[in-house]
Amino acid sequence: MRIQLPDAKGVFYNYELTGTPIQASTLTSNSSRVLYSAAHVVSDPFGDHDPTGPAKVDWEKTMEFRHYLAGMGMGIAEAMDTAQRGMGLDWHGALELIRRTKEELPDALVANGCGTDHLDPSDARTLDDVKRAYLEQVEAIQKVGGRLILMASRALAKVAKGPEDYVSVYRDVLAACDEPVILHWLGTMFDPHLAGYWGSDDFEPALETCLQIISENEAKVDGIKVSLLEAEKEIVMRRRLPGSVKMYTGDDFNYPELIEGDEQGFSHALLGIFDPLAPAAAYAVSKLSEGDAATFRATLDPTVPLARHIFRAPTQYYKTGVVFLAWLNGFQDHFIMLNGAQSARSLPYFTDCFKMADECGLLRNPDMAADRMGKLLKLYGV
Repeated sequence: MRIQLPDAKGVFYNYELTGTPIQASTLTSNSSRVLYSAAHVVSDPFGDHDPTGPAKVDWEKTMEFRHYLAGMGMGIAEAMDTAQRGMGLDWHGALELIRRTKEELPDALVANGCGTDHLDPSDARTLDDVKRAYLEQVEAIQKVGGRLILMASRALAKVAKGPEDYVSVYRDVLAACDEPVILHWLGTMFDPHLAGYWGSDDFEPALETCLQIISENEAKVDGIKVSLLEAEKEIVMRRRLPGSVKMYTGDDFNYPELIEGDEQGFSHALLGIFDPLAPAAAYAVSKLSEGDAATFRATLDPTVPLARHIFRAPTQYYKTGVVFLAWLNGFQDHFIMLNGAQSARSLPYFTDCFKMADECGLLRNPDMAADRMGKLLKLYGV
């Protein structure tokens, strides 16, 4: 299969697709690693997409994708930033998404984003404002039977005066959680509004505060997702976690080595990149569970250049690459996103995504993907 693609200067050349689509395995409850895919949502292309209004979601296609992930034994990290939480999906839409996923997949492994995004940070004045916002979402999600991921809060980053404020807020919020939760440490490359989270811009003091919160509330913490895009920092923290608390890598740059681990431990995973990489991730971890670390790395290592490309700076726009690949792979019939986010990346970015996904075996129907890539080129007038 060949397609004409433009190079960086707009000169066309023949590209021949060579990748063999990965045949996904099904993870079981006995798998050696717990994998969550932070899943995207499918926009309704016929909705009235007022940037200030509610999200217009194609619920049928959005749920189909979640059935696909659950069918491979993947966990679903629901209503997270990959679902454009705070970038097109508001709290009302997030709760509806959480409710539908629980209703349609009651037995699937699902953890749900719980934050304070219905509280505009400019309206937050006190720690009590932040606590009330967190507790409102905790109550609503638990009411529909959902487990929680306590997302980092822009409002808390705004009003907190120091580490003790984080300790206080998390103590009170965790006390209201019915089951152990996943905490969430999101670096500023994903959200610049979270600068100084845990009470410091420096890693070491921030780490101490976060570890203090985990230690004081250990029975309420299943694990922590760390998205700092620096493997060394994650490993330092992983080695200091209590034995009952899991490290979920959120490092979309270094996930193979972190999941494989070392003689002192390993990371589970909660990753946005595992939305487009789900077949590769499931197959790789099934092999790792069999003791075949070589095949695990041989499967995932070639996907890292694609992941680094999708998550390149400005990193918060990685959702555009994720949904682009979902469109190429037939999980939706259009390349339209909430808030028009399909425009957040350039044509060369999409062209490279296409080629890298092919090389990794992540185009499940190469003919369809090539046809859709051709349609995108025509949209750009080439």
